[in-house]
Amino acid sequence: MVNAVSNSIKSTIEHLTPIGTPAPLINFIVVIELIRNIIRPITLAVRLTANMVAGHLLMRLLSNFSIISNIKRLTMCIPIFTLITLEMAVALIQAYVITILICLYYKETF
Repeated sequence: MVNAVSNSIKSTIEHLTPIGTPAPLINFIVVIELIRNIIRPITLAVRLTANMVAGHLLMRLLSNFSIISNIKRLTMCIPIFTLITLEMAVALIQAYVITILICLYYKETF
């Protein structure tokens, strides 16, 4: 975004306003779009962090439950290994999502 603004402020502002926007709303729309572009990476980071932490919390809760209750550790191995497999799948999907979104954000600035 900084690169796009430094190259050409006029084209960046034109890019932020949709076609057919009424003249009195242009300044308002530009401010809204700038705020949206600034907040977008923050919301992406929060979403990715929440998805990654959720799996860790679930595994921790299951392991604590197995320690507190007198369930045999072998019985809890199957759900924990299942969660580890699911967490690996989530990690791959999250890596794919962040790569695609970064590419889309990068293309949008040029």
